[in-house]
Amino acid sequence: MADQFVGRIPPHNSEAERSVLGILLLSSDKMNEAVEKIKATDFYNPAHVKIYTALLNLYNKNAPIDLITAMEELRRLGYLEDVGGMTYVATLTTEVLTTLNLEYYLDIVKDKSILRQIIEVSSASVDLAYEDSEEVATVMEFTEKGIFDITQGAHSKGLTPIGDVLVESFAMMEERANNPSALTGLTTGFLDLDSKLAGLQKSDLVLLAARPSMGKTALMVNLAVNAAMRANAHVAIFSLEMSQNQLTQRMMSSISHVDLQKVISAKMESDEWTKVLEGLTVLDKLNIHIDDTAGISPLELKAKARRLKAQHGLDLIVIDYLQLMELGGRTENRTQEISAISRNLKAIAKELEVPVVALSQLSRATELRGDKRPILSDLRESGAIEQDADVVLFLYRDEYYNEDTEKRNVGEVIIAKHRNGPTGVVELTFLPQFTKFVNRGR
Repeated sequence: MADQFVGRIPPHNSEAERSVLGILLLSSDKMNEAVEKIKATDFYNPAHVKIYTALLNLYNKNAPIDLITAMEELRRLGYLEDVGGMTYVATLTTEVLTTLNLEYYLDIVKDKSILRQIIEVSSASVDLAYEDSEEVATVMEFTEKGIFDITQGAHSKGLTPIGDVLVESFAMMEERANNPSALTGLTTGFLDLDSKLAGLQKSDLVLLAARPSMGKTALMVNLAVNAAMRANAHVAIFSLEMSQNQLTQRMMSSISHVDLQKVISAKMESDEWTKVLEGLTVLDKLNIHIDDTAGISPLELKAKARRLKAQHGLDLIVIDYLQLMELGGRTENRTQEISAISRNLKAIAKELEVPVVALSQLSRATELRGDKRPILSDLRESGAIEQDADVVLFLYRDEYYNEDTEKRNVGEVIIAKHRNGPTGVVELTFLPQFTKFVNRGR
């Protein structure tokens, strides 16, 4: 343990621990309440850990719990002498003034346990940092995960009666029946796309792939802003290609409908300045957070996303783009590294229970075909990202290749994979001067 922790007594409350055990020995019907709140390891005194373990054994066997059965179970486990013998166990019951305060005593025991866990994680992190044998990202991940795990385990969710679940489920069904456009996921802001996907679903990894200059970043920005504006979503944007300023300039152009080049050069007419300022006011109210760390690793990204969720809430993560991420460790080749990154992104989506939209760059293989629309096999050289993704979207604009196309300013969002729904094509209108996609024909 790190030197600064040596010799200091960890937080605990012996009186609360003894009161909990005494009440349980006197009122076995209170065991249900105790089991829901604390584990044996939440006790500090080793004797109390063993006594509570004995009570749990009796509880699990549906055996009666009282002073006699508890002592017999302690004797069977070989713990009786370790805990101070029959005298100490009996003393626990004589100290109980009332059984009404059990919930309060349980909270004290749990809170002290959490403080000790924090100290343990902090101490281990200090030791790991002093060893100087691990990557900084690994130490940060260890610390973040330790604290996150403590937070997750601090309060367990109780069982919900099926009647309550049915009422909630039926209410959702009624809402959808009365409002067919209602979504189960987070809105993209694009009606036809939402209709196909039912929105962006929690814990889904959504891959948005295309060749360069198709408008991936523009569509990503539109998704993020739409979700923040229309659903008041908390959005984290990890921009590995563009700086924060470049990204916000795109947002300003898109939301104010002022030509992007004018926004970048600041050569605007007075009415355009007014539009941009109005757009800034709107953007400033949105819950969007931007990180432009170059070559960010999945570990760093997860740590930042965890912190954001804990401090402000988190509903959506977007990443531009996957191939610019770095794993942080050694891999045999880039394909394996990309596969490991995609697996990590899926794990992040599941752990944080938010959709993760990751942009991906496609190779030139698409351009060797007559029909240059991407297909799933174009992803295979990028490792296992196709398998990891719940949804695969390809963005294609025909006018990039065919000047005489009938589909000018049309972006095709090809739903090539949809684990829980239909595939197909959704057409959007592309406004290149604003780097913006909007609903087609609306």
